[in-house]
Amino acid sequence: MKTVSIKTTVVGSYPVPHWLHGDTSRVTLRDAVMVVLKTQELAGIDIVSDGELNRFDPSHPDTNGMIDYFVRPMDGIQTSFSIADLEDFRRDAGLSYRSAPAGIVICEIDEGVLNLPRDYEFTRALTDRPLKFTCTGPHMLAKVLTDRHYRDRAKLAMAIAGVLRRQLERIDAEVVQIDEANISGHPEDRDWALPAINHVLDGIHGMRAVHICFGNYGGQSVQKGFWKNLLPFLNGLHAHHLVLEFARRGYDELEVFRDLDPSIGLGLSVVDIKDNQIESPSLIASRLENAARILGVERIPCIHPDCGFWMLPRSVADGKMRAMRDGRDLFENNKP
Repeated sequence: MKTVSIKTTVVGSYPVPHWLHGDTSRVTLRDAVMVVLKTQELAGIDIVSDGELNRFDPSHPDTNGMIDYFVRPMDGIQTSFSIADLEDFRRDAGLSYRSAPAGIVICEIDEGVLNLPRDYEFTRALTDRPLKFTCTGPHMLAKVLTDRHYRDRAKLAMAIAGVLRRQLERIDAEVVQIDEANISGHPEDRDWALPAINHVLDGIHGMRAVHICFGNYGGQSVQKGFWKNLLPFLNGLHAHHLVLEFARRGYDELEVFRDLDPSIGLGLSVVDIKDNQIESPSLIASRLENAARILGVERIPCIHPDCGFWMLPRSVADGKMRAMRDGRDLFENNKP
């Protein structure tokens, strides 16, 4: 039997089981996380996640906790807004997809009651499989806040990075992934975003991954741009591998990644999370073959969806995960 070199994984989120909407107690959450973990295991996912259910809040379902879960517990951030606050925020055209800021920075940012290690340990006890822990990055979080204290995006991002690093230093997951869904449309932010993101990455003990996509807000892309414009940023990351979006956009841009730092692996997305059609294993294998021909199979440590599954029906998400496994196996079995 051939050794499998390419791992299957998820970006992080999974469709929220319906019973969590009415009961978010720790007992019910434990049941839901166990279901999600077992579903991934049965689908053949090598590196699993909690489905990001630890951060689910039925009062803020529209972002699946990607922002509020991290921001609200922190000290120094106010989360109630006046009309003037909203007007200030809406002047930022780059955030037109949001109707309000995630918070207003009014003084020095600190951890407050944020407790990422607690949620990691909660999940770690429920599976013996390699586990991925995901965390929204400092660039994304800085961009959704109104800053009335630091008055400088670089200082704000580094303050957030300090909080996240202190949290993630306590987590021993096999993979820790930083999610940055705004930088794709704003490569001009590189000079201040890169030091903050790297500060977080340098505190991670396991495999360091960075996920970048062009958005999945309400099932729609939010950012516009090209991977070639981000290459200087990507080459500056202290990451072991990237987790990038291709399936929805197409694979014409793969050639750009010939110039990616060879020490950074390219995670390849092979399923489209904005389409309910389940890809065939042969399609996934052909996407892998194409990427391997262009970049070399040694550059591809894992395959995954474009982004999280949370907007899809569970049956579709499950089918797409099985297709990833079968497509990977088909590719591996046909390698020379």
